Amino acid sequence: MRFYERVVRPLLQRFDPETSHALTISTLSVFQRFALFRWLAARICSFQDPRLKVTWRGLAFQNPIGLAAGVDKDARAARLFASLGFGSVEVGTVTPLPQPGNPRPRVFRLPARRALVNSLGFPSQGMEIVANRLKGNSVAVPLGINIGKNAETPLSEATADYLSCLEALYPYGDYFVLNISSPNTAGLTSLQAKPALTSLTAALRELRTALAEASNQDPKPLLLKLSADLTQAELDDVLEVATGNAVDGIVAVNTSASPEIKGDAQSISGGISGPPLRQQGLELVGYARRHVPRDFFIIGVGGITDERDAWAYLRAGANVVQVYTTLVYRGPCAVSSINRGLLSLLESSEVPSIQTLNM
Repeated sequence: MRFYERVVRPLLQRFDPETSHALTISTLSVFQRFALFRWLAARICSFQDPRLKVTWRGLAFQNPIGLAAGVDKDARAARLFASLGFGSVEVGTVTPLPQPGNPRPRVFRLPARRALVNSLGFPSQGMEIVANRLKGNSVAVPLGINIGKNAETPLSEATADYLSCLEALYPYGDYFVLNISSPNTAGLTSLQAKPALTSLTAALRELRTALAEASNQDPKPLLLKLSADLTQAELDDVLEVATGNAVDGIVAVNTSASPEIKGDAQSISGGISGPPLRQQGLELVGYARRHVPRDFFIIGVGGITDERDAWAYLRAGANVVQVYTTLVYRGPCAVSSINRGLLSLLESSEVPSIQTLNM
């Protein structure tokens, strides 16, 4: 990790954030083709311990630190991320048709706050390319696929986009996340409103049932990714729909466009991620855990930079967590450091395992 912070990060910061990210993903996509590099990645960065394992509905998370959507949008390096020690990998957001996203520049670093602001708008190579890429390339950890609608699809036809993605990608994912909360696609967050969400999830649940029966398997979990900017009433409505047998869990939270959270970055268009998002994410996860059934899965994401942040999310009610922005500032081996730290916190708290935290 010191090598990353002293050598790699200064080199990457010579480029704009999106170019740095593209270079990183392109490099990892090449390395993952070779078993030797995947083995080296595991030797250098991976840390596992049975007490870190989490199981849920047949999915085995080797540790609770997952890769958040947005890092590997087109599933180009999912196998290598698994080798780096992530307990799960979520790719996407994937849209039905290829699209470029919003105009550049659209990603900005806030080094003093160890945060990012992005207005990407779902740049995606499209579901067919992602499906072909995942075909025959199994990932060694639970693979989530985050799906969304094309920017040019009217909101009235959004359901068809989500259905298309689910059908095309269903054979390759272990769980699916409906991104209805990005602040960077016009009108998208309106899909969190109770009538729209009820209709959307009913259609997806019906398709999932048919796909599961056709494959002679149990239905794969559906989760909702929620906005950090929901009002209390809006959150209550979402949770009412979600727990009414609509979906199996939530991912909380997405980036925030709130002036209070963005602070002096308010003049930059887009949603903020990283430490400024931590408190809002923690509060939403804690509230959700108190209002959902025990088996309802919660993935916490937002501002997790070290083991103390991950621990706070897990104690608040998240089953597992995800990281993104901290990888920009600490590098990919941060996952190993967080897992080692979590194990120490388990031992000092005399908690037998991560699995037992929310039992």
